[in-house]
Amino acid sequence: MSDKQVSRVVVIGLGRFGSSLASELVARGSEVLGIDSDPKIVQRHADDLTHAVVADTTDPDVMRQLGVHQFFRAVVGIGTDLEASILTTALLVDFDIPNIWAKAISRQHGRILERIGAHHVVLPEHEMGERVAHLVTGRMLDFIEFEDDYAMVKTRAPEEAVGRQLGDSRLRSKYGVTVVGVKRPGEGFTYATADTVVNRGDVLIVAGRTAEVERVADLT
Repeated sequence: MSDKQVSRVVVIGLGRFGSSLASELVARGSEVLGIDSDPKIVQRHADDLTHAVVADTTDPDVMRQLGVHQFFRAVVGIGTDLEASILTTALLVDFDIPNIWAKAISRQHGRILERIGAHHVVLPEHEMGERVAHLVTGRMLDFIEFEDDYAMVKTRAPEEAVGRQLGDSRLRSKYGVTVVGVKRPGEGFTYATADTVVNRGDVLIVAGRTAEVERVADLT
């Protein structure tokens, strides 16, 4: 699968959550197809997204015509219309889209979405659009931003650090970040030291300025 295919995301439902997420994805270089059933909402966001269309997202023929079945990543941001949320998510599952993120308005709604096949369920009161945008792009496994432009990310070990001690990897001097934890496949997290050797497949917890930890995640 090409990088271009992976960087394309379809966002269905352009309410407050969906539109902020879609705009954040565009700002981070993703090509975004935004879909909503309300023409006024689509018109409002048409200039901000790569493509924005009005459509019934529960209709498989319409969705195929839009090429939704060819996307690698999809986000269902439909809000209060539970039936549309569930039917749309089920349709994406039928399309075998590898990464489906779905917004839930309650934990019960979230459990239903998980049962029908959503890979990730987002409860907006616990998730910010910006954080989810980082995760949807796939470079980060988790992202937490604190005040004063400081963040921690969970990301795969970059190739330039593999096989080297952290003290010799220059991640700190080159990128200004600190690796605070390392997780090897099949093991738990351990605190990282300058003597810790990074292996291929390791997961790192990296802390630093938001832009700097994003740069490190982009290396993976």
